[in-house]
Amino acid sequence: MSIIYMLLAISVVVAIIFFVAFIVSVRKGQYDDVYTPSVRMLFDDELVKSPAKENQPVNKEKFN
Repeated sequence: MSIIYMLLAISVVVAIIFFVAFIVSVRKGQYDDVYTPSVRMLFDDELVKSPAKENQPVNKEKFN
């Protein structure tokens, strides 16, 4: 029975070590996205509908 307590203590210690390593890596920027901003500039030239055409006044003479 004492081996279970020892294994439980060891597993808790290992879990704490991995948690601390994860926190340190997040703070150092290990998971920052460095790829997407460089690719995003390639897709900035997509056509965007201008809202100015939609808001133009309707010519009433066309309908008469």
